[in-house]
Amino acid sequence: MNNNCPEWLTSFMEHKGITIWGAADLRGFPTPADQKDRCFEYAIAWIIPMNPEIMKSIKNGPNQKYADEYARANALINSLANALVAEIRSRGSNALMLPASVRTDTKGIKGEFPHKTAATRAGLGWIGKHCQLITREFGPWVRLGTVFTDMKLPCRTPIEKELCGKCVKCIDACPANALKGSAWAPGKPREYIIDVFACDRWKKENYMQFHKGHNCGICSSVCPYGLKVIKQG
Repeated sequence: MNNNCPEWLTSFMEHKGITIWGAADLRGFPTPADQKDRCFEYAIAWIIPMNPEIMKSIKNGPNQKYADEYARANALINSLANALVAEIRSRGSNALMLPASVRTDTKGIKGEFPHKTAATRAGLGWIGKHCQLITREFGPWVRLGTVFTDMKLPCRTPIEKELCGKCVKCIDACPANALKGSAWAPGKPREYIIDVFACDRWKKENYMQFHKGHNCGICSSVCPYGLKVIKQG
């Protein structure tokens, strides 16, 4: 959390059960525009942890429990985001939610703005070799929420260095051979890290029964930062 944030925001997050969150400075980033066609300068980013036993269970491929957990986390993110937008607007500022897991560019296989960018800028984690956010607390076994705002907030220090080291477990596990082994750095195009088209094609060819081929998670399931949650439990 961000201890310097307004008391109302800290209380809001505590009431919603969100323990890992922060404000991000997005000045200079092409966020979705407000009603006056201006980019938002700030965002509030948070994580929803996934059930660790379910995440561990998808080492050999997604299953229905994972698909249900994925849907549960996304619904929770969207509900919280809508409530946060309403709260910010009630205080005289503008806000806009970024929906969970929505592709606005189906050809390019991407959404309107990367949740991961807001999360790294908010100091929540870094991007692993599987092109997903990794947190110290839960590894990549999380879903991400983002609300943009023009409310000036005390922002956390962005994370700009990956902590995966020489680990390549996610690369070795990827059945689509979509991961390229390149380490993340801010501003590096995702094409250097992952072939999103190979990833998407594999999911649609093999896992259409799970959210129309949007679920896999094998690379996340083998991440040591995620597996340590099991060991600590």
